Amino acid sequence: MKKRLFLLAALFVGVTLCAFAKKSATKTPEPKQPKYVFYLITDGTGVNTLQLAEYYRGQCQGIIGRVPLFMCANYPVYGVSATWCTSSDVTDSAASGTALASGTKTYSNAIGVATDSVTPIYSIATRVHEMGYAVGVGTTASVNHATPAAQYAHNRSRHNYYDIGSQLPGTGFEFFAGSRFQLESAKNTPENRKALEDGCAKAGYTVTKGLKDFEANGRNADKVVMFQDADIDNDDMPYWMDRQPGQVTIVDQFRAEIDFLYRKSQQKGYKGFFLMNEIGGIVDHACHSNDAAAAAYEVMAVDSCMRIAFEFYQQHPDETLIILTSDHETGGLTLGRQSGGYKLTSDVLKYQKCSVYEANKHMKELAAQKGGFDKLAWEDAKAQLAADFGFWEHVKIRPNEEKRLRELFDKTVSGDVADTKSLYASNKAFVAEALRIMQDKASIGWTTGGHTAGLVPCIVCGVGQEQFMGHNDNAEIARKIGRLLGLEM
Repeated sequence: MKKRLFLLAALFVGVTLCAFAKKSATKTPEPKQPKYVFYLITDGTGVNTLQLAEYYRGQCQGIIGRVPLFMCANYPVYGVSATWCTSSDVTDSAASGTALASGTKTYSNAIGVATDSVTPIYSIATRVHEMGYAVGVGTTASVNHATPAAQYAHNRSRHNYYDIGSQLPGTGFEFFAGSRFQLESAKNTPENRKALEDGCAKAGYTVTKGLKDFEANGRNADKVVMFQDADIDNDDMPYWMDRQPGQVTIVDQFRAEIDFLYRKSQQKGYKGFFLMNEIGGIVDHACHSNDAAAAAYEVMAVDSCMRIAFEFYQQHPDETLIILTSDHETGGLTLGRQSGGYKLTSDVLKYQKCSVYEANKHMKELAAQKGGFDKLAWEDAKAQLAADFGFWEHVKIRPNEEKRLRELFDKTVSGDVADTKSLYASNKAFVAEALRIMQDKASIGWTTGGHTAGLVPCIVCGVGQEQFMGHNDNAEIARKIGRLLGLEM
């Protein structure tokens, strides 16, 4: 009897050990804590926005089908994310930026505060800086615009630009980059902008303007704020398709940040670096204007940055995490439209040589040369439209379309029609009509000039990448990053 009990006990122990061994063998090991984190945001970019760039690339090569972006072909994880906020299923950049920064949802317009408008919500960037990471915050928009501001500021309204900008120096973050400081209309003076820059300088930041200034004075500084050239009077960096030689581009800025933060991270006292960059900050602006060509080229600029980040990952594969997502979709972009039948003709966009913002600027400069719009002849305006949009020579314009352009031109000259406004731009009515015609020729539709609740991409590579597969939520993304860094968000 004793022998039988002993054998049964031995059998039970053996089965238990085997089961434990099997469970241990199949358990997924916990990922390492990443040393280098790239948290990249492409504003206003939905899944269709990426596909627009891919189909455009394919059609320009004469093929049916998408030519994948580098990030879509080489990054191992491609998930999606929802973007709602506490006040609406359709968020704005401030609420979504706060969720992405902190893992906490709030209301539209709120920057780093809870739904009571007072309680501060702290970002991953702030918390890992306290842990000893070098931190950088960059954007193609202004450094105190909604998405970058959510990484460091706390304010009940994103539109309090001066107050938000004044909080930047107190962070102690090692690197900031963007176009410049933006100001609300009531405070939009050169003196106020200089006061914000002086506040940075007093806090130990070297403020540089343009590539030459950065190379000479910023690259080896202790802390730096990298702005675009001082002679560019715009709250955003130029669109990728409008860039001119010598101007700071997002690629220049991104390389500078990586180089600066990596060298910092190797210094005593630093554990690594955390870089948040809104590398697609003005994809959103292009989509607000329903400008497919500008949006597609801006996405391709984002893809260039994703290639650079991937090259860094290949050098540090066991220490790097790269995440790209978006705060929301803008424009309700559709690839195909009823009037065009079952087709997409996005390759026609190759004849558009600049953004609608730049085309409108060209028209205003032309009018100024003639002494004003009331002195501008239709034939001169027509020639400028041909140069900017490829009309007539490359893009066939039907008689009724030219008639509509001419009518709006005449009303512009006589002052009988107002400019057409989007959130970030104001264009002459006939220039806006030229853009609308261009979208029609490309068989591209837009449902709105605002935001939508459409899904956005979540593209990931590196330490803990598997945690971002499938359907995410913007606040979830931040919480997952936080856990990988040893934080409970």
